[in-house]
Order: sequence, then C-alpha cells, then structure tokens
Amino acid sequence: MELAEAAARAAERIEEGFASYHEAFRGVTREVAGLFGERDWAGVRRKTVERMRLQSARVGEALGEVRALLGRAGIDPGAHATWVALKAAFDRQVLGRDDVELAKTFFNSLTRRVFAHVGVDPEIDFQSEDIPFPYRGWEMASARLYAVRSVDAAVVRRVLEDARFATPFRDLEGDAQRAAARIAAGLAEAWGAAELEALDVLRPVFYRNKAAYLIGRARRGGGDGDRGGRLVPLALAVLHRPGGLEVDAVLPTEDEVSILFSFARWYFHADVASPREVIGFLQSLLPRKRIAELYLSLGYSKHAKTELYRDLMAVMGGSDERFVVARGQRGLVMAVFTLPAYEFVFKVIKDRFPPQKTTTRWEVMERYRRVLEQDRVGRMVDFQEFEHLPLPRERFGDELLGELLEVAGDTVREGDGQVVFDHVYVERRVTPLDVFLREAADEEAEAAVADYGRCLEDLAAANVFPGDLLLKNFGVTRHGRVVFYDYDEVTPLAACNFRRFPESADPDQAMSDDPWFSVAEHDVFPEEMRRFLGLEGRLRAVFEERYGHLFEVGFWRRTQERVASGDLLDVFPYRRERRLRRDASATRTTA
Repeated sequence: MELAEAAARAAERIEEGFASYHEAFRGVTREVAGLFGERDWAGVRRKTVERMRLQSARVGEALGEVRALLGRAGIDPGAHATWVALKAAFDRQVLGRDDVELAKTFFNSLTRRVFAHVGVDPEIDFQSEDIPFPYRGWEMASARLYAVRSVDAAVVRRVLEDARFATPFRDLEGDAQRAAARIAAGLAEAWGAAELEALDVLRPVFYRNKAAYLIGRARRGGGDGDRGGRLVPLALAVLHRPGGLEVDAVLPTEDEVSILFSFARWYFHADVASPREVIGFLQSLLPRKRIAELYLSLGYSKHAKTELYRDLMAVMGGSDERFVVARGQRGLVMAVFTLPAYEFVFKVIKDRFPPQKTTTRWEVMERYRRVLEQDRVGRMVDFQEFEHLPLPRERFGDELLGELLEVAGDTVREGDGQVVFDHVYVERRVTPLDVFLREAADEEAEAAVADYGRCLEDLAAANVFPGDLLLKNFGVTRHGRVVFYDYDEVTPLAACNFRRFPESADPDQAMSDDPWFSVAEHDVFPEEMRRFLGLEGRLRAVFEERYGHLFEVGFWRRTQERVASGDLLDVFPYRRERRLRRDASATRTTA
C-alpha cells in the first residue's frame, strides 16, 4: 500500500474514532438529562466522571485501529514521515465538520502518544493557526431568537416550553411571572429601561449536579463584537423538586453568569453539535473569560489545554515580560511562578520535601488527579496538566531559573534557548488569602474571612477536607470569593477521624509541644485549628462568631454522616436573594 493511500485510510479510521468519541460525549449529556428527570443526583455525578475518561480511552482505541491498518511501524517513533502524511490526510478528512477544532486536538493527542516530543512539532501536530477560533459575531445556529420588545410572562413561558424538559413544571405560570419580573428589573438596572431588540437563548440546556440552566442574552442595537452596554447576560436556574420542575433563580448580570461558569466549579453537560458556535455565544456574554476556560466549563478538557497553550503563546508574543515568583509564601511542595500580565500560575512539584511533608511526588499527583473527578462546588481551582512544556529561556531571570533548577531539577531543564518543564500544572491565579487580608480594607477583609468559613463548610459538604487549613493555601477571586488551590494534602472528608484532645492527668504533659497520646495518619483535631489559622483581633472575632462550630468535632462528624448517607447537599452558584421563592431558604447557595 502506498504511503498516500495508507495515510488516507488511517485518517478515515482516526476520524471514525473521533466521531465515536464525540457522539459518546454527547450521549452522556443526553443520559444526564434523563437522570435529571429521575432526580438521580448520584447518577449525574457518576456520568460526569465517566465522561472525563472518555477521550483518553478513545484515543487509545484509535491508535489500535492505526496499528491494525499500518502494522507496528505505523505507531513506531520512527514513523515520522507516515504521520506527516497522516496529518495532511486527516486535515482533508475533517474539513467542514462542526467540531473540527476538537477533531484536530484529538489527532494531536495521538501524535503525542506516538512521539515523545517537546512542544509542538508543526509537521505532525496541528498548530494554533490550523485550529479555528470560536465564532465572534452573532451567529445564531445554536440559539433561538425571540424577536420581542419586552420580556413578559408569555415570553418566559415560551422559553421554558422550548427547552423541552421531559418533566412538567409544577407552577409554570407562576414561575414565568416571577422570572419575567426579575428579568425586567435586571434590564432596567442595566439599561435604565426594560425594552430590548431581541432575546437570544442557547438551544442546549446546561446540566450540572442538581440543576439545569438556560443561558441567554437580551440585546438592543449594536453590532458584531460591539457590546457597548447593549447586551445583558441572562441565566435561568431550573431545579427538579419532588413535585416537578421550578425556576429557582434568575441571574441577570455578567458577574453572576461568570460565577456560574467559574473555574472553581465542575463541568456542565450540554448537548453541543458545534462547540465553536456555543463558545462564541458564551464569550459574547463573558468577554473576560478565556476561551480555554469556556471550553473547559463544557468538559472539553483536552481542547481547553490546546486553547490555553495558544493563549499563552499570544500573551508572550504581545509583551516582553519575564516570569516572576508568584505572590504569597513559598510552598514546601510546589515552586510557583507566573507572568505579571497573565492570569495563570505555573506549579512545579519539587524534587524533595521537608520532613513535615510526609508525602511523595506520586501521592501529590494522585491527589491532583482526584480533584479533577471531584465536585468542586465553586471552591477548588481547576487546573491543566502539561508535559514537556517549553518556554523561552529569555523570559526567565537567572535567579528564578536557578531556583527552579535547584528545587525541581528532576523535571526542569535548560537547553536550546528553552526551559522545558517535563511536568507542570497551570491554574488560574488568585490573591492568596493571607496577602489579601493584609492589604484589604477592613470591610473587605471581614467579608473574606466570613467567606473562608463558608468555603470550609462547602468543601466539607462535597466530602473534601483540605488537610492544611492555613490561609496561604486559599485565595480570593476577583469576585471576592474564597477558593482552595493547594491540593498536596487534600483528602476525602469520609476518610478523616475527627477527635477531641484527650485529657491529661499530668499538667507537664498537657504543656508539652509533643503529643502524649497516639496520633494516626488521618486523625484530625478541630480544636487545633484555632492555633494555625493565623487570624488575629477583629478578624479572629468575626470568624469565631460565625464559624466557631468548625472548631468542634460534632460539626465534622455530622457532615460525615450526611456524606455517608448519600445525601448530596445543594450548593448552588448564586446568592440567596436571587431565588424566586421565599420558601427556598433550606437550599444552600454560594456566590
């Protein structure tokens, strides 16, 4: 078989493998819609984890198909010329697909398994210029247009009916009236009046955990790419209660919809045929969100990594900034650096840890992996994991590079004008909580301390115990929300043994720095939190007044019991005052 013919046939097999993957991906979403209708919340979580594992498995299957067709030589590191031809054939094969950007990332995943290469090899990898951006205008193929001059109850009712939920609303008319009033108030606040030119609503329903969301925008005037205050994002949160569906909240601002798509939350399930259309629509609502984050919010983690790399290259191409050590205290496990103008940090595991860190590199990596499969309830920063990432040597000062080579020389190396990171995590940059509290005004600092306590409660509800509760391991987002980002000691709450300090009959023992009683690996003493939080004066008083129960064993054991019973707590991404019913106070919300 000639090379061109073999490449064409292999490209067909790879496209079939990709199409099978994306159809399975969308199939999981359809299953989640059914589980939402059945109120099977544990099933929704299982499907979320199952979907995360899909692409890696389908890439492996596609490589098996290539090997069956081309023989061992087709997936041998010496088959570079074959893959050059394969790339060209695959480019032709996927031309015109609605999900072409995902297809090319899928192909790149294959080449990285066959060839252990640093960065991008333009002969066998699709580069940034080969991968189209999301739509940037007002394309409507994935959205419904409602040409109305105001949003009244009839319009909202039509929007809810068009979503085609399998379960009926228990009070459709009442929900439509309440939601319409809230939307009108939001438009009046944004524009000074509630009149609009049109209402656009994405066709896919966005499912996550116990809620479904309808995402849209109200607009008037303006043109492509010109928001100019002429666009208002809108999101309707729909819950499935025992008596049927109900609209729980209306979110009519960019900040609130941005929190809905937060980098600290788990991924949506949305049945999307053309991701570029949907991502383009979302970016019109959330212009400060990176494209990579929007892809990630829909569960397209591999392509999100592609977009993150493209974004990083663009940022470096637009400035000559050098990398610097990230703000905050130096970590015992990670070396962390960043670009001042870039909203992400780079985290490298150190070669050796001090004695107080009784863990290993493998255990740290395993904890980070588990975080990805954990509902993060808006409190744990997402991340991307890169291997063999090259960065220009001129972007590193001698002091920073020397430090990285000294503490992480097993995974960091210099050569050929590059600094290559064999393994690095990239995650959103936030202001470390201890730094924030030193610099913030009193009112902002008190709000952050209060939200820190709420963060610990939310994590516990999600079966997460941070391990190390020091303020330096938590950060504050631009919305003022406290999130957790240091995962080297994170553990399931269910695995912890919460204990009270045993009483000592010997006063000398009680005053000793060393424990006079045995302590097992997962023993936790909540009383000890008071010593390590690092809060003083008014901030300590604020925390103790509102969250003194976190120092008590009873709170943690009760939460463990709820987790063990399978009671998945509601933690919704909006403020209580956004809820449409006064009787909704039993449900936990966080924004």
